Parts: sequence; C-alpha cells; structure tokens
Amino acid sequence: MSSIKKLAGQTIWYGASSIFARFLYYLLTPYLTLKFAGTVEYGKMSLIYALIPFLNTLILFAFETAYFRFIQRSEFKEDVYNTLITSLLISTTAIVGLTIFFNTAIARFIGLDNHPEYVTLAGVIIGLDAISALPFAKLRNENRPQKFAAIRISGILINMVTVYFFLTVCPHFIKNNPNSILRLVYFPGFGVGYVLIANIAQAFFQLIALWKELISARLKINVKLWREVWVYALPLTIAGFAGMINETFDRVMLQRWSPLKGDAATFEVGIYSACYKLSILITLFVQAFRMGAEPFFFKQSTEANAPKVYARVMKFFVITICFMFLLVSLYLDIWKYFIQDKKMWVGLKVVPILLLANMFLGIYINLSIWYRLSRKTTAGAYITLIGAGITIAVNFIFIPYFSYMACAWATFLCYGTMMVISYIWGQKSYPVPYAWKKLLAYIIIVVILYFLHNALMGIWRNDALNYTVATIFLSLFGLFIYQVEKKEFNNLLRMRKTPI
Repeated sequence: MSSIKKLAGQTIWYGASSIFARFLYYLLTPYLTLKFAGTVEYGKMSLIYALIPFLNTLILFAFETAYFRFIQRSEFKEDVYNTLITSLLISTTAIVGLTIFFNTAIARFIGLDNHPEYVTLAGVIIGLDAISALPFAKLRNENRPQKFAAIRISGILINMVTVYFFLTVCPHFIKNNPNSILRLVYFPGFGVGYVLIANIAQAFFQLIALWKELISARLKINVKLWREVWVYALPLTIAGFAGMINETFDRVMLQRWSPLKGDAATFEVGIYSACYKLSILITLFVQAFRMGAEPFFFKQSTEANAPKVYARVMKFFVITICFMFLLVSLYLDIWKYFIQDKKMWVGLKVVPILLLANMFLGIYINLSIWYRLSRKTTAGAYITLIGAGITIAVNFIFIPYFSYMACAWATFLCYGTMMVISYIWGQKSYPVPYAWKKLLAYIIIVVILYFLHNALMGIWRNDALNYTVATIFLSLFGLFIYQVEKKEFNNLLRMRKTPI
C-alpha cells in the first residue's frame, strides 16, 4: 500500500497542480462564451484548438513517455535527455516551418478559409510548447513539484490576464479614448487571434522559466539510443495521432459534415466544444492521474507485487471517477452556468455521454500499462487506430443526420471499444488481477442512479427536489462504496500514519 501512497503523493503534487492550472484555463470558458455569445467565434476557436494537439503529437513523438522509459536504463541514463532534446529541436523546427508555410491550405481543411493567420499563430504555440515538454518531464522525474506547479499555474494566469486585456480592457479603453496608443495593438475584428496570442504569451513564459533545464542539455545524439527510442516511440506516436482523431478531430468532422452549413455549422461546433468541457472533473482527474502515474508505473514495474499494485490503483481510480460522474451529471443544472451563452445549453444532453466516454478513456490509460511495460507499443497503436476508425466511421455516417449527438456517441463507442480490447489483450500478455466484475458493477450503479434521477425530475420538475435527490443519491453511493471497500479504506487510513 505504501506504493499507492507514493502514487497518491505524486498525483497530488504534479496532478493537482495540473488540475488547478487547467481549471484556471477552463475558467476562460464562461468568459469566452459570454464575450463571443451570439457569434461563431467560439466555434472558430474550437476548430483551431482541434488542430494544435495533432501537430503537438507529431512533434513530440512520444518523447515524454520514452524519457521515463529509458531514464531507468543505466547504459543510457546520461544521454537520454541530451538525445531527446536535440531530436526534438530538429523536428520542431521542421514541422512548425511546414505548418506556417502551408497555413492557407491547413486553414481551408479545418474550415477556417479566411483565417490562415490563426494557423500561423497555432504553429508558434506548438513550437514553444514542444520545446518545453522535456524540461517539464525532467522536473517530474527529478521530483521537483514546486517549480513544476509554479510554472504551470503562472503560465495559465498570464494567459488569462492577456485574454482579458485584449478582449475587455482594450475595447473598453479605446471606446472611451479613441486616440489611445492601444489602437496600435488592438484590432476589433481579430477575435480568436487574441486568444491565440495569449496562449503564445503563456508558452513563451514557460520556456523562459524552464531555461535552466533547457540549457543544461548538450546538443548531441546517441545514435544507438535514438534508434531504440524511435522503435519504442513510433507506435506510441501513431497511437497518439489516432488518439487525437478520437479526442478533437470530431470538431473538424462536425464542421464539414454537419446538416447545417457555413456559420450555422461553426456555431454547432462551438456548442459541442463548450458542452464537452462540462466533463471537466473527469477530464482533469484523468490528466492529473496520467501525470503522476506515468513515471510511477515504470518505477513500480521492477517490484514483484507490481500487478497487485496496478489492480489496486485501478480500483481507486474507478471509484473516484464514478463519484465525479455523479457529481457532474446529477448537478448538471448548476454546471450549465459554466457556459454563459444560453443558446448553447441545447447541447447539454451530450454531457452524460461524454462523461462516460472519458471514464472509459481513463480506464484505458490505466490498462495501457501492459503494452508500455512489455515494450509491445505496437499494440497501443493498433488499439487506438481501431478507435480512430470507429470515430471516423460513426461521425461520417451519422453527423449528417444527428449533428453533434453523433460526435458524442462516436466518442463513447470509441473509448469503450478501446477499453475492452486493451483489457482482453492485456490480460493475455501481462496479467493484472483487476476486480473487473466489481468495477463494472460500480459503473452500472452510477448510470442507473443518473437515469433514476432523470426519471424523477421528468415527473416533478423542481429545483429543490432536484438537488435534494441528487445529494441523497450521491450520499447513498458513497455509503455503499464505503461498506464494500471498508477494508481498503481502513488500510489507507493506517497508511497515512506511516512514512513513504
């Protein structure tokens, strides 16, 4: 259990800082949906931010995961950071250069024909973020959470202040002072471009703050190591690229295949993207868990009881995301105010579907440890490609008829299928004693509670009753979990009294 305590500590330090940082960023959603209310600007922003993860994945080439994998090997320990940084600088320069050169064609492909400058700004963001990635990984591996957290959170604050400056301060000040010097930096029609500039300010700050870690690298490549990294990372990169299709490309598909056309289709992209962010709790927890779990799983793999530890981790993970599902789905009438444009509330019906989809994704990330540890990373590529195929097929067939509802169900089917395949395949290659029947029961129970709550609200719609029933259901589930897992929770309480 001490190893789980160690993972919890890492998740709190690195993950919680990421949660707080990303939560700050998500606070821009109500602000931006208010500022862009009644326009298609939020949809445009969603399209350009659907592009960025693709290029990030291509540039990073799974080097973060490779870093944690190869830093454990003594023969490569001294060369890993230098080799990966050097390779990353080369790939970043090439891919960002191509992105900027072909900005018009890329803008046309994602449905932003009139805004190639957005693609150029996105290229700059991608380049700065990519160069910062390995220094951040170095901080994580060296257990330096304070600096990691300070940089991440400060960067987000800079982003938020810059967005507010351009979208609120500048127009208000210029309105009252038409000849203000601010007219040199503010152009009313630039809209989403200022959100991207704020992102550049954040990325540039992070790069400066990580300068010491960056210049500590020597520009050299260990060819033998690089070849092994390439073999290890290529399948993960393919999986990551396909994963981005599953995670963000549905916005582009919705824009292209929506039954509506032009600005109406772009507005629907905005509706879907804003509602997607209401799965914030599970999304942030999965992100936090990934930050803490990735280095932990590799270090834990040398222990004899590793499979049992992984099974325990999965149990606590599923219990946590089940509570998060209830917390969002039962109180959706409160969470909806996160979206300030009330015209977007029509899309709230996708939220429970996306919550379940992100639960499946989190479980899949847990399960994926089998192919990462056994160096069968091609399996991850195959599984994610299957998921990408499902995403594209379902969206292609059903978006013309069901719009963003098709995107939500495609995400659900994609991650659900990936989860099941990974479990079956993983148990044959790297058996882990997951209590899958119990965990499946927990997920089914929370879904039943959600439908019961909806049924009661359908009979008698009343806010007081709504929140009372929601609280009762959440409490009953908590009591049920405590009774079933009492032994595990008592072990955790005892564990708090012992040093790591």
